[in-house]
Amino acid sequence: MSATAATHPAPAAGRFISFEGIDGAGKSSHITALADWLRSQGRQPLLTREPGGTPLAERLRELFLQQEMDPLTEALLVFAGRRDHLRCVIAPALAAGAVVLCDRFTDATFAYQGAGRGFDPAVLTQLECWVQQAAPGALALPVGPGGVGTDARPHLLQPELTLWFDLPAPVAAARRAADRAADRLEREDQAFFERVRAGYAERAAAAPQRFVRIEADLPREAVWLQVCQAVQRLLLQAAPPAVPWAGR
Repeated sequence: MSATAATHPAPAAGRFISFEGIDGAGKSSHITALADWLRSQGRQPLLTREPGGTPLAERLRELFLQQEMDPLTEALLVFAGRRDHLRCVIAPALAAGAVVLCDRFTDATFAYQGAGRGFDPAVLTQLECWVQQAAPGALALPVGPGGVGTDARPHLLQPELTLWFDLPAPVAAARRAADRAADRLEREDQAFFERVRAGYAERAAAAPQRFVRIEADLPREAVWLQVCQAVQRLLLQAAPPAVPWAGR
């Protein structure tokens, strides 16, 4: 769909990696392990999350996960938090040369609110452009993994690499049940998470230069190996050139 047209890597000196997948996929434990590994390699990681990442966005996260609301309200809350997160945390960290590790980003909105809720992807695309677009006149398209996409929209601040932790919805549900009390979204039925998983698959198919599918139902060591291999490939490549972002 048009909402998943390939976009371009983060326009900053640092590196931007997002972790995606349905709840229970195991991404959160691996993002912490990756931060530790990056420090051991002399890198400067910044571990953050969405919804959340700033005091304002964390307050919005509490509302998002606990209060009943319609899909449009969900999307507006998420993108409001994302704007603050980009302005206050992500863009400054990238400009300082950090490796930003973000537990969910915009792909989650298209997967959960778009595919899961059945909300209009055109509205999500408009919100994405408002929140993540580059400054007017910033026409350079930095090359990331797999090359530059053909999206004609304004340059968007997006991850260079998205690690998609993919596994069947029933397996994820069993993991969630054994691990923690469910929040509002985690209480959704299996059909909802099947739609979310399909939404991630569609996003990945539309941006293969950015996505790496992680087989998350393999043993932990095998999952970690996939993560390390994908990140090492990224770090061996030159960082994309910095371009102005509208939020700076």
